[in-house]
Amino acid sequence: MVTAEDVREIATSLPRTVERLVRDRVKFNVGRIVYATLSRDERTMGCGFPKEERDAVIDAEPGKFAMPGVGDQRYHWIHVDLAAIDKDELRELVTDAWRMCTPKTVVREYDARPASPSR
Repeated sequence: MVTAEDVREIATSLPRTVERLVRDRVKFNVGRIVYATLSRDERTMGCGFPKEERDAVIDAEPGKFAMPGVGDQRYHWIHVDLAAIDKDELRELVTDAWRMCTPKTVVREYDARPASPSR
């Protein structure tokens, strides 16, 4: 099980990430694009996720993943139950969501840096 603090630790370690509070919800942005957000109770995370893979992953693991609200289904977005994932899976989800909205040059620089023990 992971917590909102784990999400914050991972997201704020990624280049160009800004944490904001919008209507009592924590959001992580690169520029104007939100790539991850926490629910008000901090039990669920919404994050960028490829639309073409979303149905398959929700069908395969409905205890972990859920479809976003109707208004957000047009976006590359999925909801994740934080109690159902571990820190490695969280790191992968947050980092992949960050990669979707970050300039390619920044992603290349991030990928080229030496691996740290927490990566």
